[in-house]
Amino acid sequence: MESSASPLCGALATLLSVLFPSRSNACANSDESPRVLLKDLVTREFNAFLWISLIAITVLLVRKVFKLLRLWSMASRIPGPPSPSFYGHCKLISSENLTDFLSNSHEKYGSVVRLWLSPTQLLVSIKAPNLIKEMLFKAADKLPLTGRAFSLAFGRSSLFASSFDEVQKRRETLMAELSERLLKRANVIPGRIVECIMERIHGSMAKGSVDCKTVSQHMAFTILGTTLFGDAFLAWSKANVYEEILMMIAKDACFWASYNVTPFWKRGFWKYQRLCTKLKCLTQDIVQQCRKNYKLFHGMDHHFNERAHTGNHATYAGSSCSDGVMPDNFFCQEFKNHFDEREEEPSGNIMGMMFHGCLTTTGLINNILMRLVMHQEIQEKIYNEINLAQKDSITPVEQKVDRMLLLLATVYESARLLPAGPLLQRCSLERDLSLENGVTIPAGAVLVVPVQLVQKDGSSWGSDANEFNPYRFLLKIGKRSDLVLNTSFSEKAADLGESSFVLNDPNNNAAFLPFGSGVRACVGQKFVIQGVAALFASLLKNYKIRLQPETQITRIPNMNCGFQLLPSTEIVFVRRNI
Repeated sequence: MESSASPLCGALATLLSVLFPSRSNACANSDESPRVLLKDLVTREFNAFLWISLIAITVLLVRKVFKLLRLWSMASRIPGPPSPSFYGHCKLISSENLTDFLSNSHEKYGSVVRLWLSPTQLLVSIKAPNLIKEMLFKAADKLPLTGRAFSLAFGRSSLFASSFDEVQKRRETLMAELSERLLKRANVIPGRIVECIMERIHGSMAKGSVDCKTVSQHMAFTILGTTLFGDAFLAWSKANVYEEILMMIAKDACFWASYNVTPFWKRGFWKYQRLCTKLKCLTQDIVQQCRKNYKLFHGMDHHFNERAHTGNHATYAGSSCSDGVMPDNFFCQEFKNHFDEREEEPSGNIMGMMFHGCLTTTGLINNILMRLVMHQEIQEKIYNEINLAQKDSITPVEQKVDRMLLLLATVYESARLLPAGPLLQRCSLERDLSLENGVTIPAGAVLVVPVQLVQKDGSSWGSDANEFNPYRFLLKIGKRSDLVLNTSFSEKAADLGESSFVLNDPNNNAAFLPFGSGVRACVGQKFVIQGVAALFASLLKNYKIRLQPETQITRIPNMNCGFQLLPSTEIVFVRRNI
């Protein structure tokens, strides 16, 4: 025992003597020159630094290895296909459609499936609606790549960070504002938006038709910009440039964010950064114009209110400017209260809202246009519904969207058939996630919901889940039914009357996920549904939407295609004889 401990004690004593020399050794060497003493001191300090660094790195590596072993152990308990190589399923997934791969995996392994994106990156796909609802309420964080994409393009933001704790307060404020104030504004704008959009379309119609995707993009950009910035946006001379730059940034945002280290050495990166800087300058320009308009109308409103207090023109003063300047007032307060913080880019949240809102709303509008041109009978019934809602009333039709049940159902059905993306992504950065079926998902795993699979699943949507049928969201009065109605398309269409149906709330179905769900659901869902519906009410009141004749013969899109995006198609707008 003593012989085995002796070498260890000797080595420890030697190490301590090197790192911390005794006073007697120092005195014995007192005759040495100061230069030698300084050199010896530096050597010993450097050795101490090396030992401390070695210990720290060793501890770090041990922790990472332990974390990796724990990840592998927990992942082994989740069902899924065996990894084809050390690098996981990434090569296999890249060679085929990811949604198809997940569909086959769920059929074989159940509602919760794990895949390996790399030796250290786990992906877990969830398909069962009850487990999806639970996961989306518990997993409140977004992937780091998402936050990095917004941060790299627009600067620090309190709305688009990965961690939910960083964005919770700001999201709650924005949701309240959108629900209570911007939603009211969205119901009175589309009439002017349609006029502005149609002016641009008529210029393109000289060629005989317009591109559906381009029109959808311009509609989404205009309705969102006008709702956020007010009427100043319609008269803004730089709006077209803003739209073009925003779409260029959208195309490259995820590519540059995919680098673990910011690629300063890439020439294309600096070109991308110049575009982001230009977009920021344009955002500040439109905000300044909104502030000027706000000050102008605020002064007018103050003047009218003074006259109201004296008893003159009280009725006129009460409605003079409060609605007209609401968005400008909203964003002036936003800049004053939230966007001037030092840790945040002043225009970051606004640019992020325009970026995210334009992309998602463009896809929805494009899908609605294509569904309407392929189902002319639905388009005509919506037109009749619009006329019925406006019968014997001078109120603008855009303010009566709640009475246009078939129009709203068409918006919901279009969103169901073609969500903004094939996957809904979440993660839990700090805590493991335990589901009610007994599966525990380790922290840091990529959690995905194959939205296209879930929203076309026959068990949730009926036997016609792959078909366009807006009547599935309409419930006949006097009949009790679930959200999914399996009555045929033609039977319901023949039955539709002024008050024979009520609108089912699609959010009651856990399989309806075009706007997400849970604590990180889209805060602008009500705004998008009401705003887009009001836009189409104003549009269909004045125009018929048709496919270009050549398109009808040669390029009719496959509307029941399972997992492919609708192609961009040439369409024409025909003015109605009102």
